[in-house]
Amino acid sequence: MKATGVVRRIDDLGRVVIPKEIRKTLRIKEGDPLEIFTDREGQIILKKYSPIGELSEFAAGYAETLSKTTGHIACITDKDTIIAVSGGSKKEFLEQDVSQELEQLMEDKEVYTSKENSDVAMPITKNGNQERKYNAQIVYPIISNGDTIGTVILMSKDANSKMNDVERKVAQSAATFLGSQMEI
Repeated sequence: MKATGVVRRIDDLGRVVIPKEIRKTLRIKEGDPLEIFTDREGQIILKKYSPIGELSEFAAGYAETLSKTTGHIACITDKDTIIAVSGGSKKEFLEQDVSQELEQLMEDKEVYTSKENSDVAMPITKNGNQERKYNAQIVYPIISNGDTIGTVILMSKDANSKMNDVERKVAQSAATFLGSQMEI
């Protein structure tokens, strides 16, 4: 564990304020759920909770099925990272932070299809490599109880391929199914 040097007091309602700098670094926003752990030494550990992260094994299997069915790279994200990938480089995508553009798309609950499958593609990860290798994309938000909890992403490996209504419906079905699993 890393010491921050910050000390906070508990108020009369039992609350502790997490400093703004730490919230910004850990990308914790107002309303984000936090999971609380304790250990034997009396430490309290707060961890950002990812509801879809609970389904990571299931999401990996679903991404594999999507990739085999469509022939495209399939990624499933939670709000912060890519939790499952199939058909593409796991090293390039798996457990990478999502881009700000993808975060904004989730916040707006928008479906994204790269415009006419041209050079304009949404960056998926935050890493410094802004090279747009996958021009044809569909990004569909996973919504559970009215909140976006992640996305289903299909990307073409072939520069000449285009996403159509079939891929859009497949991504929609996957996102709807994963969202419904979180409501159970």
